[in-house]
Amino acid sequence: MDIKQFKDEPLAHYSYALISEGKMAVIDPSRNPEPYYKYAEENNATIVAVFETHPHADFISAHLQIHKQTGATIYVSKDAGADYPHIPFDEPDQLTMGSVSFIAINTPGHSPDSISIVAEENGATLVFTGDTLFVGDVGRPDLREKAGNMQSKRKELAKMMFHTIQNKYSHLNNEVTVYPAHGAGTLCGKNLSDADSSTMGDERANNWAFQIDNEDDFVEEIISGQPFIPYYFSYDVDMNNQGAENFEQSIGNVKFGFQQQPENSSLIIDTRDEEAFKQNHLPKSINIMARNDNDKFETWLGTLVKPDEKFSVVISSVEQKNNILERLAKIGYEQNCYSVNSLPHNSYEAMDEFDFEQFKEQKDRFTIVDIRNKSELKSGGKIFSQAIHIPLPELRNSIEEVPTDKPIVVHCAGGYRSAAGSSILEKNLPDSKVFDLSERIKQFQ
Repeated sequence: MDIKQFKDEPLAHYSYALISEGKMAVIDPSRNPEPYYKYAEENNATIVAVFETHPHADFISAHLQIHKQTGATIYVSKDAGADYPHIPFDEPDQLTMGSVSFIAINTPGHSPDSISIVAEENGATLVFTGDTLFVGDVGRPDLREKAGNMQSKRKELAKMMFHTIQNKYSHLNNEVTVYPAHGAGTLCGKNLSDADSSTMGDERANNWAFQIDNEDDFVEEIISGQPFIPYYFSYDVDMNNQGAENFEQSIGNVKFGFQQQPENSSLIIDTRDEEAFKQNHLPKSINIMARNDNDKFETWLGTLVKPDEKFSVVISSVEQKNNILERLAKIGYEQNCYSVNSLPHNSYEAMDEFDFEQFKEQKDRFTIVDIRNKSELKSGGKIFSQAIHIPLPELRNSIEEVPTDKPIVVHCAGGYRSAAGSSILEKNLPDSKVFDLSERIKQFQ
């Protein structure tokens, strides 16, 4: 069997294509199906199966579109309660494709409907573990309390995960290759490795989840210290359970304005570099940068903007249009976007010039807002003793907690998030001077 791993860098998402004897299966596909079609074309293969390890929370899957365009059968657990055409795939179900046998393992824990998929061919065995087993970690159990056809509380799922790790993979030998759905950078776990694959032997030896044999201790460890949950996660679970609209058609419905100000300006997401934003931007814009794949634009858009909020997007150049549309669609937010616009050459608003030297010498003359995550504050402590701590995911709902009797300086850990945070405060506190410490925070660490 031939296997290809596809990586979505901003979401740290891995999807897979497996080919055997001219037939191809896709596992946990991203929203845009074109890369899988290209791979099938290059290898003279026919896509006959799509496996969903669970209804995903952090991205929209193309499973339904692939089914409609290729005739491939979708396989997912019966417990998902999927509303799209599919064949249930649960223990002890098996599927033969070419010379490969696919075997279902029900592996609840991250979600109640999670499955892992074992693939065997001529003595070679591998397992696609979805969001159940990562390299160095396991999936968080707190994402399905408000979403999906099968809702579960985090402690119940944490106990399920314990029993999954203790029992469900025990028949797989140490040489079995592990292919997870995510790597470091996802919010679906907390301590993932940078590695994109592993073996069962390495996970048994190095993954914390295999080291704890007491259920209560396991539950306490997996629940504690999990990162924040973006607004869009429950929205994506429900959309994935229904099956998303056609990718190309959906992004085609978003208006584009070349050198035009957005017609609807109630909420504007400006994706440009922070310096361009600070020098000239539309009033009441929020600066969520999308300069490259290292910027977690999708995550922060879905964290700061609710799924029921409508917005327009500003881009730096027409060359960025298609990339931004795809990034919106990856989390299902293209449906909430009025338009994508490149701005005309007009003067709008600029942020006040920041006197950094004065700040270094007279910090008490400023209100300092620390927007790092709670886990960052707990592990690293305050960078400035007088700072007010409001994590960025909570900032739009906590404006009243920010004193306005002094100029305001916003900081995070590296500079990316403070661009968004300072723009949020500027938007909501128009009578205050707001500054972004940006990458200069590194001088104080």
